[in-house]
Amino acid sequence: MKKNIIYIILIALIAVIAFVPGVKEKLQDTFFPIAAIENAVHIGDEDYDIDLQGINVPSTNLKTFKGKAVFLNFWGTWCPPCRKEWPSIQKLYDTRKDHVSFVLIAMNDQEDAVRKFLKENNYNVPVYIAQSPISEKILPKVFPTTYLLDKDGRILIKEDASRDWNTESTHQFIDNIIK
Repeated sequence: MKKNIIYIILIALIAVIAFVPGVKEKLQDTFFPIAAIENAVHIGDEDYDIDLQGINVPSTNLKTFKGKAVFLNFWGTWCPPCRKEWPSIQKLYDTRKDHVSFVLIAMNDQEDAVRKFLKENNYNVPVYIAQSPISEKILPKVFPTTYLLDKDGRILIKEDASRDWNTESTHQFIDNIIK
C-alpha cells in the first residue's frame, strides 16, 4: 500500500514537471546553473567571420561584435519553437540591448517572410541572414539554437531548444558577464 502511494506521488510529480508550463524551466534554473564559465568553449576569429545581411538593421559581419557580449540566436519563421520564444527574446532585448549585442540569424528563410514576421509582431530585435558559411563550431543542428558569448568569445550558454529568455536568472547571468 505504501509503495503504491509513493509511485502515485512520483508519477504525479513527473506529470507536473512535464506538463505544467514554467515548472520545468524554474526547476532547471534553480538546480542546474545555466553554464560553467570555466568549461566554456572559445570562439576563434575565423568563427566570427560571417557576412550578415541586415533585415531590420544595416548589413555587417559577425566580426564587428567581437569583444562584446553577444546573444546569438539561430531561428526560422518556419520553426514553431523559434516563434514561441520570440516574445521573451524581444523583452530581453528591450531591457538588455545596451549591455549585450543581439544577433538573430534567420536560417533557411526568405527575406520577405522574415520581414513580414517582424512587422506583424512588432519585433525590433536585430535580425540578419547569413551570406557566408557558418563555422561548424556554432552551426546549429536544431532550431532554435541560442548562444550567449562573453566579450572574450567564450560560449557561456548554449541552448538547443526554445525557452523563456526573459527570466530573472537570465537577466542576472547577463549582468554578471558584462561586469
